Amino acid sequence: MKEVIKRFSLYYISILFLEFAFKIIMGIKFNLESTLDILLYSFIVSLFLCIFSNLFKEKINRIITAINLFVIGILFCVQCVFYSVFKVYFSLFNLGLGDQITSFMGETFTAIFKNLFNIIIFMLPFILYLIFKKKLNIKRNTLNSCIVYLALLILIIPVFYLNILSTKGKIHGTYELYHDVNEVSLNINKLGILNSYTIDLFRMTFGFKAKIVDNVNADDLVSKDKKKKEEKPIVYEPNKVELNFKETNNSNIKTINNYVENESPTLKNKYTGMFKGYNLIYITAESFSEIGISEELTPTLYKLTHSGFIFENYYTPNNLSTIGGEFQSLLGLYPDSSILSKWRSGTNYFPYGLGNMYKSLGYNTYAYHNNSYVFQDRNKYLKSQGFDNFLGCYNGMEKRMNCKAWPQSDDAMMEVTIPDYINSDKPFLAYYMTVSGHFAYEFADNAMATKHKNEVKDLNLSQQAKGYVATQIELDKALERLLDELEKADKLDNTVIVLLADHYPYDLTLDSVNSLSDFTRDETIGVNHNALILWNSKLEDTKITKPCMSSDVIPTVYNLFGIDYDSRLFTGKDILSDSFGIAIMRDRSWITDKGKYYASKGKFEGEEVDDEYLRNINNLVNNRLNISKLIISTDYYNYLFK
Repeated sequence: MKEVIKRFSLYYISILFLEFAFKIIMGIKFNLESTLDILLYSFIVSLFLCIFSNLFKEKINRIITAINLFVIGILFCVQCVFYSVFKVYFSLFNLGLGDQITSFMGETFTAIFKNLFNIIIFMLPFILYLIFKKKLNIKRNTLNSCIVYLALLILIIPVFYLNILSTKGKIHGTYELYHDVNEVSLNINKLGILNSYTIDLFRMTFGFKAKIVDNVNADDLVSKDKKKKEEKPIVYEPNKVELNFKETNNSNIKTINNYVENESPTLKNKYTGMFKGYNLIYITAESFSEIGISEELTPTLYKLTHSGFIFENYYTPNNLSTIGGEFQSLLGLYPDSSILSKWRSGTNYFPYGLGNMYKSLGYNTYAYHNNSYVFQDRNKYLKSQGFDNFLGCYNGMEKRMNCKAWPQSDDAMMEVTIPDYINSDKPFLAYYMTVSGHFAYEFADNAMATKHKNEVKDLNLSQQAKGYVATQIELDKALERLLDELEKADKLDNTVIVLLADHYPYDLTLDSVNSLSDFTRDETIGVNHNALILWNSKLEDTKITKPCMSSDVIPTVYNLFGIDYDSRLFTGKDILSDSFGIAIMRDRSWITDKGKYYASKGKFEGEEVDDEYLRNINNLVNNRLNISKLIISTDYYNYLFK
């Protein structure tokens, strides 16, 4: 029995040490539910490891024990370093985005160095075992010992299951995370690292059918007082088209069909068609944020964000770097790591894709990027969006500008591409994915920061914050050039400029972000608050206070251009309509007109609301995220329109 206790204690104490150390290091708050989950699951894992490391001779068992502790430690290190680089937690589904990870190897090595102390902490059980394994002298247990382990498993598993059942009905409780919600950040915060990996592996292997809650309608969540106040004699038609729901045996497609049929479409409004026939320049700007804007250093950005439509409650959720951000900006759907690799493949059909939609209207369409045209398979997914003539570095852009600098110049890209469309005999759409704002923001490693170093040298900021502002000056120069060329060609007045970020500059520390911000931001919701540019030279200044986000931009643009589309097929919604306003963050936290909800804490800040309101909003959030995943994974538009 002594050997049983000794072996079990080695694993159980080691795992609990790592789980709780991770919480402390990552600033994850403790609570009773999470602590109980970790205690019980770690108990089960420890018993399995005890059995596995007791099957062979003592020497081999010692090697297996060392390997077990090493692998467990590495699993914790991976999450710590990955979060340090991307500000999101690692999911096994990210393995399908291999180049996304390998392309950041330099930043990864920097993150490893910065987290060296934390890495040592996570490898401590392994290190101590190597040092003291002879003193521990854990001998091979007898068959009776294995029976003891199995008996303990039989006893603890029902307790573990009863604990899960006890949380049934609780928003983002243990039961919901096991059965209805697939979100790695919530799993890590509430269930622990090892449990999160187990859930991830199971769902990647066997799949996961997301739960769609019936009878959750966003229109019902708009307050009655607001509806009454905004009531107008004009009756607007819905933004919808006739859809042909064909017979299918695919249960996921049936789920989407049911959702779409029961979803209320957004209504057309006084802004519908106001830009019909105008040119469109649509920009996804790398790491763009309002914190980098000033009237003195970035006057063009300041002008575009402080005139026309002014969005005061707009958010850019960080969803695994640029790939997730561009997904939102182009599709009007919510991204998820489990579907990004399929989207990247370019095999899905997107009739509502930006290029496809404007080509169908007779526009000349163009797409540009000033980094490698094949990175993240951008050449594939932009083609699926309808951009057959996408130009990036190493498929032609390098002949026009310097593609060897890092990051490359947004202004240079504008200079060499504007002539392609400025004299177009038809309306045009030009899509840009910029790169000048990319991290790291140290002057020695960033060509754009170095280029504008003198302009920021006297700012009372950290070197990192100065470097970031310098990169935004380059974006500002690009936009200044764009406006000048449009004006020279007499096309400024009939051109709409849309600019949104792929994500906030997450390489900045929260202190650096707040040193640039005019209000204090938290790391869950506040850091994602951003500016959205939707501008035309003839627009009157109009402030929009409704909470909104990146996924809402495409349907908003389509309504402004008077394009026939079905708003039920987008999980983002027209910002300028009377639809319910919500911005959803990466970990399913959210903000509405009533306040903010922090999913990992289960905490709401704002007006007094009841549990039913919180449940309804969380169901709405889950539905939209799950439907987005299903639309991509089933190639739903191909089923619906082909």
